Amino acid sequence: TSTRDLTFGIHAFSISFIVTLRTNIMKFLLLSTIVIISMNIHTAQSAGKVLELSDRFLPLRKEGMWLMKFYAPWCGHCKKLEPIWKHVAQSLIEAPIRVGRVDCTRFSKVATEFGIKGFPTIMFLKGDDVYTYDGDRTREDIVAFARRMMGPPVQHIHSESDMNEAKLNSLFFVYTGSLETPLYQEFHLNARHFQKEEFMYSVSPQVMSKHVQLTKDPAIYVYKDNIFYPFDGETTSERQERALEDTKSEEVTTIAPTAPSPTEPTSVLNTSLYGWVTAERFPLFVKVTRGKFSNIMATNKFVVIAVLEENKLLEISPEMEDFKGMIRQVIEKNREKYHKHFQFGWTGSPDLANSVAMETLSLPNLLVINSSTYQHHLPEDIPTYLTPEAIQIFLDSILAGEAPSYGGSSWMVRLYRAYYEAKSALTDMWRGNPVLTAVLLGLPMGFLSLIFYSICCADIMDAEEEEEEEEYHEKAE
Repeated sequence: TSTRDLTFGIHAFSISFIVTLRTNIMKFLLLSTIVIISMNIHTAQSAGKVLELSDRFLPLRKEGMWLMKFYAPWCGHCKKLEPIWKHVAQSLIEAPIRVGRVDCTRFSKVATEFGIKGFPTIMFLKGDDVYTYDGDRTREDIVAFARRMMGPPVQHIHSESDMNEAKLNSLFFVYTGSLETPLYQEFHLNARHFQKEEFMYSVSPQVMSKHVQLTKDPAIYVYKDNIFYPFDGETTSERQERALEDTKSEEVTTIAPTAPSPTEPTSVLNTSLYGWVTAERFPLFVKVTRGKFSNIMATNKFVVIAVLEENKLLEISPEMEDFKGMIRQVIEKNREKYHKHFQFGWTGSPDLANSVAMETLSLPNLLVINSSTYQHHLPEDIPTYLTPEAIQIFLDSILAGEAPSYGGSSWMVRLYRAYYEAKSALTDMWRGNPVLTAVLLGLPMGFLSLIFYSICCADIMDAEEEEEEEEYHEKAE
C-alpha cells in the first residue's frame, strides 16, 4: 500500500509540475511576444516608419499615444492617403506618437473595437480617450491635429521663442492674465471643445506685451494674418451679472416681485467666447475645402467664395490668379466694413460650388452663401468682367437685402439638389470609367427588365393557355 501511495504521489507531483511548467512557458512566450512587439514598435518609431499592426495591438492601445489609420486595401481613398500617411510618420519622428495602420478586412476585431464604419478612418488614441479626425487629409493638417492632441487643451507659452514657434501655426487663440479668473475657465472650456481643430495657448502679460499693447487684464486674442485681434465681447459671467441686475431693477418697479429665474448652466455652447471663436477661427481669405466647409458655414456669416479650378499640381491659371488677387484686394481694403458680416475664401474645386449653386458655374466666378438660410447669391454681371467697384456694389446689395437670392432649404430645393448631385456623380463616374459605370447601371436595369418581363408575360401566357383550353373544349364538343 505504501508503495502504491508513493507511486500515486509521484504521479500527482509530475502532473502538477508539468501543468505549472506549461503555464510558466505560456506566460513567458506571451511576455516575450509583447516585448518583441514593443521593440519593433520602438525601432519603427525611431525610424519614422508606419507600423503595420494586427489585433495584437489591442492590449497595447492604452500605452502611450497612437495616431492610427484604419483602412481597407480595396478603398481608393485609402490608396490616395498612403503616401501622405508615410510623410505624416516622418514629420512626427521626434514626437512621442506612434503612427500605425490596421487592415480592417483582415483584423475585423480591431474594426469592431473602435466602431469603424468607413474607410479610411483616422483616430488619435491617448490612454482611454479616442479622438476621430474629421479634417482634410493633407500632411500639414493631420500633423497639426496630432500635435494638438498630444498636449493639454491649453498649452503654455513660457518665453519669446515659444511665442515665435506658436506663430508658425499661422492661426491660434491665446489667453493672457491670471489663470484663476472666470475668463480663463471659459477659455479652457472652449479649448477642450476646439482642441481637435484649433491651437489654444496661455501666456504671461510680460511676454504678450512685447507683441500687443495690453489694454485689458485678463484678455484673449486671436492671431491670424500676422496680426493679434482682441476679444471685445462680453464674458459669460458679465452677461449673467447684467441679466441679474436687470431682473432686480424690474422687480423694484413692480408691485409684486416675481421669483428670479435660475441661472442658465454654463456649457461651451452658451458661452460668449464660443460664438467668437467659431466666427474668428479662419483667416481673412481661407481656402475652402470639403473638410472645412461645414465649419466655415458655422460662422453665421455670408460666405463669399471665389470659384477657381486647380490642376493636378494644385496650380491655377494666370487669369484665375488675377481674379483671386482682385478679390483679395477688395477684402484687404474693406476689412473693417465687411469682416463682421462676411467670411471670404476661395476654392480650387468647382464641384463644391456647383453643388451649392445646383448648376455648372462658369470659371472664374463669385458665389455668396447665406450660412443661416442656405440661400446663395450670384453676380448679375459676367464674372470675368467684374471690377473691384462692381464687387463692392454686389456685396453691399447683399447686406441691404436687395440682391437676388436662389436656393434655400425647402423640401423642393433639397429634392432638386439630391437630383443634381446624383446626376453629377453619375456623370463623373462615366467620364472616369465608362465600362464600369455601364456594368453598375446595366446589371440592375437588366434584373428589373427581367422582373417586369416575367410579370407581364405571365398574364399573357395565362391568357393564351385559357384560350387554348377553350378551343380544345369546343373541338371536343
